[in-house]
Amino acid sequence: MSITDNKYCLDANVLIQAWQKYYSPKLCPAYWDVLNSFGAQNKIFMPEIVFVEIVRTEDDLSKWLKASDIPIRKIDENVTKCLQGIYSSDPNHKFLVDNTKARSLADPWVIAHAINENAIVVTKEEKVTAINSKKIKIPNVCDNMNVTWINDFQMISELGIRFSCEIVTE
Repeated sequence: MSITDNKYCLDANVLIQAWQKYYSPKLCPAYWDVLNSFGAQNKIFMPEIVFVEIVRTEDDLSKWLKASDIPIRKIDENVTKCLQGIYSSDPNHKFLVDNTKARSLADPWVIAHAINENAIVVTKEEKVTAINSKKIKIPNVCDNMNVTWINDFQMISELGIRFSCEIVTE
C-alpha cells in the first residue's frame, strides 16, 4: 500500500483540521481507517504531548484517537537532547512556543521527536517569511535544523492514499 519508506511525525493540527473540516469521518471514514493502518505499520506516529493536546478535549476525535493504532512516543533522554539541540542552535527558536498564551507547547517536541526518529514532520503550519516578525513556526525551525517538513496533503500523496467517492442512499 505504501510507496515510501519514510516515517511521519504528526502535529496536532493535521488531525484536528482534517477531522473538523475536510475529512470528517461522516464524509470520509476510510481516511481514518487508512491512518490506523499506517499507525499499525509504524509509518506515522505522534509525540505524547500532541496526543494529550488532542484528547484533553472530550470529543469524537479524542475518542477515535484513544482507540487508534497511531503510536504515541514518550519523551526520553534522546528526545530531550534533540530538543536541547533545537534551542541551542538558534536563540530565535524559543519563539516557537507562545508562553504567554500557553500555545504551541507541543511544537518543539514534534520537531525533536522527528529528529530522534529521522522522521518527516507533518504540519498544517506555514513558514513565516516576514523579516521583522518575532513569530516562528514549525517549518522555520525545521528548515533551520535541516528537518524535512510537509503538510498532510503531501503526506497523503507520498503514502499513496487515494480517495474514491460513492453515493450513499439511506
